[in-house]
Amino acid sequence: MATFEVTGGTRLKGEIIPQGAKNEALQILCAVLLTPEKVVIANVPDIVDVNKLIDLLKALGVKVEKSGHEEYTFQADEVNVDYLNSPEFKKKGAALRGSIMIVGPLLSRFGKGYIPRPGGDKIGRRRLDTHFIGFQNLGAKFEYDENDSFYRVEASNLQGCYMLLDEASVTGTANIVMAAVMAKGTTTIYNAACEPYIQQLCKMLNRMGAKISGIGSNLLVIDGVEYLGGTTHRMLPDMIEIGSFIGLAAMTQSEITIKNVAYKELGVIPDVFRKLGIKMELRGDDLFIPSQDSYEIDTFIDGSIMTLADAIWPGFTPDLLSIALVVATQAKGSVLIHQKMFESRLFFVDKLIDMGAQIILCDPHRATVIGLNHHHALKGISMTSPDIRAGVALLIAAMSAEGKSIIDNIEQIDRGYQRIDERLNAIGAKIKRVD
Repeated sequence: MATFEVTGGTRLKGEIIPQGAKNEALQILCAVLLTPEKVVIANVPDIVDVNKLIDLLKALGVKVEKSGHEEYTFQADEVNVDYLNSPEFKKKGAALRGSIMIVGPLLSRFGKGYIPRPGGDKIGRRRLDTHFIGFQNLGAKFEYDENDSFYRVEASNLQGCYMLLDEASVTGTANIVMAAVMAKGTTTIYNAACEPYIQQLCKMLNRMGAKISGIGSNLLVIDGVEYLGGTTHRMLPDMIEIGSFIGLAAMTQSEITIKNVAYKELGVIPDVFRKLGIKMELRGDDLFIPSQDSYEIDTFIDGSIMTLADAIWPGFTPDLLSIALVVATQAKGSVLIHQKMFESRLFFVDKLIDMGAQIILCDPHRATVIGLNHHHALKGISMTSPDIRAGVALLIAAMSAEGKSIIDNIEQIDRGYQRIDERLNAIGAKIKRVD
């Protein structure tokens, strides 16, 4: 198990380039299973979850070649479907939540898709019903082995249909879209997720020969085709990492330029951080965050306390609420953080309280933060990273704190952030990785 030793209280300065989008990568990489032709993908993040998925694709028989800097070429012309029944597959598939998205492409192209119950962050209940109900709507037969915790879907012919998703699940939408692109007839998906990641996937599939309309809305119409071909694709910069860097700059009172942010794809993220009082300036497609000695949280028009809540796109992503919460600990003013989607995602605040933050955990979904306005620095402590996003929130807190902090279980951070210690140290951070 690896650990970060963080010496806080250092102001950073310089430029940082965001990695490719983790959540997009997990969808796009699974889509290579839809064609026997070559697919070239650029801006692939070098992170644990993505590398695990690439390893799983290799084990399935996909030919993988590192064809450039952060670029891979995939060719799934000799997929070994029998591998799905192997003990090795059950172990590899269970180690990664994103592995669930191989099921849709495998079902579409080979008539069967299996997966063990996938792992991932321990942030509360994350059901998979939307995925499998969607497959069943397309005509697949679903089976769940409780003894083995193993899911199976099979279909000789998928048939297009109308479906209303019970939740606008991003991974569920991606999985169903990939299953439907070669189904017979027309599939209409209402209440579909419409995040930029889904838009990127649909645009890529259309370049491969799919016929998807309604991209960017919550109503997708898919006319099935018989064959998909190869393509090239470049992933967006990771909006979660960009939001994390905005929060980091404010907490450490640093001057940072975030390069090539694809600003139009960030949605409300910049505006939410502006509500926390953080100044920023768009320079071309770079986001400049000036050093601020103080930042003040807005109030609502009637003067009542600001509430920040997560929501489906185009609302504020739940992946950044942990960052917004830690940023608020040193703001001027108060804010209510409402984490609606996951009931265990706020439990890391006990560590922030130990560091000196003023936070009232109201219930598993809500926390009130009373900002310290940098009048009292947080103090360094020893802590453990519970999940990817909370781990980075704690790292940001440690970088702003007085003294040294120890963060254990940083493998969780490595799952979603590419060499975060090296990249931050390059602009002045003091983070030591200890194995």
